Amino acid sequence: MEAALRIALCQVTSTADPAANLELVRTWTAGAAARGARVVVFPEATMAHFGVKLAPLAQPLDGPWASEVAAIAREHGVLVVAGMFTPDGDRVRNTLLITGPGEHRGYDKIHLYDAFGFHESTTVAGGDQLVTVDVDGVRLGVATCYDVRFPTLFQQLAEAGTHAVAVPASWGAGEGKREQWDLLTRARALDSGNWILACGQADPAAAGVEVNPKAPTGVGYSTVADPFGAAHARAGAAPELVVADIDPAAAEASRKATGALANRKLR
Repeated sequence: MEAALRIALCQVTSTADPAANLELVRTWTAGAAARGARVVVFPEATMAHFGVKLAPLAQPLDGPWASEVAAIAREHGVLVVAGMFTPDGDRVRNTLLITGPGEHRGYDKIHLYDAFGFHESTTVAGGDQLVTVDVDGVRLGVATCYDVRFPTLFQQLAEAGTHAVAVPASWGAGEGKREQWDLLTRARALDSGNWILACGQADPAAAGVEVNPKAPTGVGYSTVADPFGAAHARAGAAPELVVADIDPAAAEASRKATGALANRKLR
């Protein structure tokens, strides 16, 4: 039987400066590792927040920014998941860097945020591949922000054997949006039988960081939802480190109880 896995959600507010944001990763990873975390999750757009030109900032996975995050992960013996941007011709890819001992790869956001008046696909190319990684006998999937609105992705990850899904985000503010974030993260937990490790950007106003008010730059309220859809741990609006132990056995218990995968007829 797999043992519980300690994870950390680093709810930070990134700036427009990748170098400054790298120092956030360094400091918060050290703090998470000191509390025993084996997986350290940062938000979408950790490399640089939205509302700035992304193409000039984009770097490949073997570039200096990702390589330094890899070194930080190796130093502390943890897996780090952090949002960055990688080049793709005239556009970029909204990439999750997944790096640590024995791992260094990326997940490109599949569902692009062409909603609520935004058009992410204008500047971002979408991915089409699921990504999973094993840590201490626990299989972890990944998804990014707007992906959380699409249950099939999470159910396919569950069918690939995941116990948990990390969901870095930079959630857009607006009427009802925080409530949607809460509802969607817990719903994806319940309908896939996964722990959902939803790590959002902190509310910039609570962190004192100036951002483009028209860009989706975070609302906070990062959440660890258990596979039955209950909030196991939750942050507030300001920068906060959330540390939680997740039991992989709960994933199988949820799927057996709900039949959400076994009884599914449409895919």
